[in-house]
Amino acid sequence: MIWPTVAILGFVTLQRLVELPIARANTLRLLAAGGQEVAPGHYPFIVLLHAAWLASLWLFAPGRPVSLPMVALFLLVEGGRIWVLRTLGSRWTTRIIVVPGEKLVSAGPYRFVDHPNYLVVMAEIAILPLIFGLWQVALIFSLLNGGILAVRISAENRALGR
Repeated sequence: MIWPTVAILGFVTLQRLVELPIARANTLRLLAAGGQEVAPGHYPFIVLLHAAWLASLWLFAPGRPVSLPMVALFLLVEGGRIWVLRTLGSRWTTRIIVVPGEKLVSAGPYRFVDHPNYLVVMAEIAILPLIFGLWQVALIFSLLNGGILAVRISAENRALGR
């Protein structure tokens, strides 16, 4: 059956498409408030990685069996995603924007770890392919994501004075 795959991938694709204009609006608002974008050079690689990840899932997942325990784990991770987005509110963006004088967010999941959003993204990139038994896709994109996140987190930490 193909409909569970289409439902799952459709949900994630729609989620990302809905988030893009929100991130863009938040970015513009932060820049208008005097924010500065930091290390934008790696951003196109993040976009390419996420687009290729989703495209590979649409290519390879249809017709494959769905692991319900992995779906449950993915939904748990999505709860973490919602927690992060709600905590950051209008400060959430897909870019690194630093507004001088703004205090770092220290509520929600940020009480426990510095970069919970990246933990969520790492989990999503690994778990979603595993729902369909695509461990090779999970491995390849997790490694690529790890590399780009090393660059991004380093840049973000420098920008935040960490």
